[in-house]
Amino acid sequence: MRTLDLSAPPQNHTYTVSLSPEEKHSDRFVRLAKEIILVALAAGFVILIGWVCVHTLFSAQATAEEKKWAMSTVTAISGGLVGYLIHPH
Repeated sequence: MRTLDLSAPPQNHTYTVSLSPEEKHSDRFVRLAKEIILVALAAGFVILIGWVCVHTLFSAQATAEEKKWAMSTVTAISGGLVGYLIHPH
C-alpha cells in the first residue's frame, strides 16, 4: 500500500477527509420513512391544489378573475415540475 504525505500533496492534487458515523439499520429505516412521508404529503398537497385549479378553469360558474389565478397557479406548478425533472442532480 502506498503512503502519501498529506502535508505536501503533489501538484494539481487536493485531498479531502471526512468522518461520518455508521448508520444503524433502524435509524436508516426511520429516516427513510420520514422522507417518504414528507414527499408524499408534499406531492398530495400539490396535486390537491392542481386539482382545485383545473376544476376552477373548467367551471362555468368561475369568474374571469378566478380563472386567471387558477391558470397562474397551474403554470407555476407545471414550471416547478419541469424544473425539478430537468435539474441536474
